[in-house]
Amino acid sequence: MGIDLIQINDKQCIPKYKQIVNAIIKGIDDGKLSKGDHLPSINAICTRRNLSRDTVMMAYNELKAKGVLSSLPGKGYYIESTNIEMNHRIFLLFDEFNGFKEDLYNSFIKALQEKAVVEIYFHHFNRKVFEDLIRANNGKYSSYVIMPTKFENILPLLQEINGRVLILDQISDELKGHFPSIYQNFENDIYTALLSGIDYLKKYNRLIMIYPGGKEPEGQYKGFLRFCKDNDIAHELVNDYHNRKLIKGDAFIVISDEHLVKLVKDVKKYGLKLGEDIGLISYNDTSLKEVVGEGITTISTDFKEMGRKLAELVLKKRNVQIENPSSLIVRASL
Repeated sequence: MGIDLIQINDKQCIPKYKQIVNAIIKGIDDGKLSKGDHLPSINAICTRRNLSRDTVMMAYNELKAKGVLSSLPGKGYYIESTNIEMNHRIFLLFDEFNGFKEDLYNSFIKALQEKAVVEIYFHHFNRKVFEDLIRANNGKYSSYVIMPTKFENILPLLQEINGRVLILDQISDELKGHFPSIYQNFENDIYTALLSGIDYLKKYNRLIMIYPGGKEPEGQYKGFLRFCKDNDIAHELVNDYHNRKLIKGDAFIVISDEHLVKLVKDVKKYGLKLGEDIGLISYNDTSLKEVVGEGITTISTDFKEMGRKLAELVLKKRNVQIENPSSLIVRASL
């Protein structure tokens, strides 16, 4: 594409960088630009059109975020895609992938209705991987959907991102109010969920939470302790299920699916019955938990609804913080 195709009109109300963007998109629409075509260098446009480097860089970065342009060191900028109808290119950074996050992801993709390209990454709760992925992909996407888990002091890093940032699932006090978000209020959710099932819990002698810590939200155990204190429930908070002796009349809240499997096996091993001798509540619902042990009671948010709401935030560019509540789903294990 020749520089002459990029026309800048000082009398237009449209910002100069946007005129560059529009000129390149028009070149694609008119068939004058094809995939793989090289574009003028930033310096060449600056010199010929008397523009600042920042103006041209802003235009090129916006086109990169839309997936229209790409660049290679030493080779400059070229047309990556002629699909100019695709307005959203999304960087999706999950902590890890599991059954309920798969529900969230599939719902998110479905609700986007093919109006965006989504590329998914995982940081696996590793701070360095988290930072490296964000820095390596800064400016390449129009939206950045990020699960920050429990990482602290990350606001400066997220504010450096050249694109729209959205926070998903866990949101710290540091990040509240800075970015649109879909989040869970873990402390309030477990409190209200347990309160809704208090009549079921009263038939047990003691309520035990197996909270492994680490990556898990602290609000889970804080809400549990507050519920037990407010309602005079005998309770225990432990971080592992290993080698624990099952006692009739105990009810368990398990965060880890690994602990869930061990407990269900032990209930069968010792000839006990879930929902009568031993109570069991698991965190985060999946279709598998509907059938294991005739049905496992869960405390869970609606991950499909979370994915739908996230797509709405992206497409409509709403700047709001939305709490996605959890509830108690009662099945045979309680």
